[in-house]
Amino acid sequence: MNVMNKIRIEKITLNIGAGKDQSKLDKGVLLLKSITEATPVKTFATKRIPEWGIRPGLPVGCKVTLRKEKAKSLLIRLLKTKDNILRKKQFDENGNIAFGIPEYIDIPNVKYDPKIGIMGLEICISLEKPGYRIKRRSAQRTKIGNKQKVTKEQALEFMKKEFGIKIEEE
Repeated sequence: MNVMNKIRIEKITLNIGAGKDQSKLDKGVLLLKSITEATPVKTFATKRIPEWGIRPGLPVGCKVTLRKEKAKSLLIRLLKTKDNILRKKQFDENGNIAFGIPEYIDIPNVKYDPKIGIMGLEICISLEKPGYRIKRRSAQRTKIGNKQKVTKEQALEFMKKEFGIKIEEE
């Protein structure tokens, strides 16, 4: 197999949306810190939504991004929560995977914390092939060729082979 076609995990992003409830946001930050042992960052609203009481600049969520070995080891634990079963519609056309966990206490090695209560989170996995750097570098930035993009089918095969995932049809 060509080395440039080997798919790898670029990053895993864990996200908790809290809306305008600041106490839920603080609990979300504590939860992400306890799961990942990394410092989460707060996300801020950019639009005004009067019905929800949201205005620009208001913190509405928190997220943490993991890469390399730390990401892979956490992903194995997160997939055990879903019994290694993902649905086909959780994969998009660009090789990204997204799923949610309704209660964090389902994650192996995570204990219930009364300060946090019961809370869920979203997980997004980004896959890439070698050569993706050309779209992020500062000098001579270019687009990625279609052969180098990760397709939905390639992402499905990668997850089956690498993590033993079973794919559930809709």
